[in-house]
Amino acid sequence: MINVVELSEFLNKQIKKRQIPDFILIKLQDWVEDIENRGLEVVRRIPGYHDEPLKGKLTGTRSIRLGKGWRAYYQIKESKRITVWVERIDKHEYDK
Repeated sequence: MINVVELSEFLNKQIKKRQIPDFILIKLQDWVEDIENRGLEVVRRIPGYHDEPLKGKLTGTRSIRLGKGWRAYYQIKESKRITVWVERIDKHEYDK
């Protein structure tokens, strides 16, 4: 069961510089706690997160929705333990 989440240095800088709204950080923390308590396999099936694999240049990366336009991007990393590696959060721009 995958239940460890690590945040990238880039994401930690985004958080420290307050580039991400508080309500998005709260949703991220909820997602992290869900993974730690239930495991990634269970949390992926929760419809509210809209967990989905990405295509093209981002193949191997998945995203979750944290708000109307905000997404977190993550990958599964294997080193000494299997972890969810959250790379970044950004304001997703939809095509108009």
